[in-house]
Amino acid sequence: MLSFFRWVLLFVALFATLMGGALFLGHEVLVAKGPLTQAKHVVIPRGAGPATMAKILRDEGIISHPQLFRVALMIDPAPKPIKAGEYEVPAYTSMQAVVELLQSGKVVQRRLTVPEGLTMAEVVELVRKTEALSGDITLDLKEGDLLPETYFYSRDDTRDGLLLRMKEAMDKTLEEAWRKRAAGLPLANRREALTLASIVEKETALPAERPKVAAVYINRLRRRMKLESDPTTIYGLTQGKAPLNRELTRADLQSNSLYNTYVVTGLPPGPICNPGRASILAATNPARDRALWFVADGQGGHAFATTLAEHNRNVERWRQIQRERAEQQQQSQTPSGAPGTPSLPPPGQPRPAPRP
Repeated sequence: MLSFFRWVLLFVALFATLMGGALFLGHEVLVAKGPLTQAKHVVIPRGAGPATMAKILRDEGIISHPQLFRVALMIDPAPKPIKAGEYEVPAYTSMQAVVELLQSGKVVQRRLTVPEGLTMAEVVELVRKTEALSGDITLDLKEGDLLPETYFYSRDDTRDGLLLRMKEAMDKTLEEAWRKRAAGLPLANRREALTLASIVEKETALPAERPKVAAVYINRLRRRMKLESDPTTIYGLTQGKAPLNRELTRADLQSNSLYNTYVVTGLPPGPICNPGRASILAATNPARDRALWFVADGQGGHAFATTLAEHNRNVERWRQIQRERAEQQQQSQTPSGAPGTPSLPPPGQPRPAPRP
């Protein structure tokens, strides 16, 4: 008959064997491939405890043994807090790798691209509709306050917070551009530079043209000529809340809006959109060019002129291109065998303005 001491030794050995086997099996389960067959996003809410996290991961099909997941958290030799947020879990991720991922805090980085030239109303609507952001927009923002760029954010970041980052980016960009501006510009302050940049942004989409377009308006400001910019006049009609969706009329060009630069001398009261970095740099460092006019050249760019006579020739060339395109479009719409009708030239007379 075994003595009591031998029974204790036997029990301890058996217990150690069982514990060792359990630890071995538990470790094998922890490092084994997980059940997830394709990558998946999972959200760990703020304040979630081990039981809640284990349930979420099981319900999402990421782990098969929620109890073991909880045990793994408790016996972790170097425990780290799990950070709330949205995580991307790769396919077949082991339970141990899931724990390490959640402890790393490497949440999913989403991105929002704000195109250059959007108005404040358009940017605010874009942010309002952006998924995974939280909260309402309560900031009082002015036209031109936001820098168009690509911004990264995480789930549940606030809309106000993202807009503040855009404003800080614009403040920094404008400050640097103003500090490095060309000497002798007829611009009183940063806000005027931003206003000019917004006009440049709306007038051309070609990077190489922006300094030349800026030069045209700088030259006009120096001579106290009216800027005669279509985009500013359009902004006066719409306040940037919606596209005009029609051609400007003679009545539009005679309106008494402070943004109607066919009537008002100098810059309009403020920006007409949120200009990009390139337009801001163009406004503060325009090309050394004497041009006072420009008009579309029919190839996606503009023809610049230093004299009114040269500009009028460019305008007539553009009118001819418009007539030819109208005729081609009409011919393509005329049924085969039917006589075509000559197209009429566009109404209105060329104006001595940057754009006809």
